[in-house]
Amino acid sequence: MSSPSSEVSAIKSLEIIKSNFLCVFSILLFATGFPAAEYLLKDWDVVSIIAARNVFAFILIFFIWVVIEGLREVRAAKWIKGFWIGATGFGVGSFFILTLQSLTSPVIAALTVATMPVAAISLEMFLDGRKMTRWFFFGVVLVLFGGFVASGATFENDGIGFAAFLGITGVVLFAWGSRATVKNLPGMSILGKTTVTTFGMAGAAVIVYFICSIFFEITESASSITLKHLGLLLIYAWIAIGISQIFWIKSVSQLGIGLASFHLNATPFYVMFILFILGDSWVWSQAIGAAIVITGVILAQQKSAKKQTEFFELP
Repeated sequence: MSSPSSEVSAIKSLEIIKSNFLCVFSILLFATGFPAAEYLLKDWDVVSIIAARNVFAFILIFFIWVVIEGLREVRAAKWIKGFWIGATGFGVGSFFILTLQSLTSPVIAALTVATMPVAAISLEMFLDGRKMTRWFFFGVVLVLFGGFVASGATFENDGIGFAAFLGITGVVLFAWGSRATVKNLPGMSILGKTTVTTFGMAGAAVIVYFICSIFFEITESASSITLKHLGLLLIYAWIAIGISQIFWIKSVSQLGIGLASFHLNATPFYVMFILFILGDSWVWSQAIGAAIVITGVILAQQKSAKKQTEFFELP
């Protein structure tokens, strides 16, 4: 007869396995957004895409939240705090990442997103007192080298610094937003947390859109909308952001931002495979660079046996 402690341990292990599968599904959905965005970028500007995507995503998640949990939870939600987390972490972060993609390619953007475990661990060092390890240092070196190899076939030399800065900043903000959503909105359900932060994403994007429309005139490219644009937008907003974000926040709440972000390592390969199916050629420099980046990220995550055990415990 099994002891209560072994039964609890088995339940925890099962929950961790379920959460990891949920995270894999979330990242697969998330990866569909890169090809969709690439096609939209041919006709629309970054600001218009982000604004439309975030608004559509919020509408979907808000509707699901109201149907499942009711208006009482909506009225009691921490809207102001959620708005600022969503606007800063997910809103500005996703804007920077899409801007990076517009300057490079969907694979390079996905490669940058794959470095989120490094950003997540760096945040844990800064905010939670986690210590630097030699594995982390060597991993970061490999990540930078892999990014250079992968981007060599796509970047113009004078654009590397600016694009890299945008991408890395966007990833750090996204990692912070994921962590803050889970830790700083107590008493709310996963669906509620996702909704109020997505509201921040949408609100920030709409504000930026109107500012750009009035003062910079860079949003005119989205004035013509076809059924193709609408279909791509719905894939980007509802599948890659809306549904994916719900599963992502659920995974982060169960696994922590560090472990959940490990799954983003596979994003470049998912994106390359989707693009290959859609007819794009296979770029070996990007594939090799992706492999180096992922190797570096894995190295950066190495721990002692004791720490590894602690890391896999549910919060």
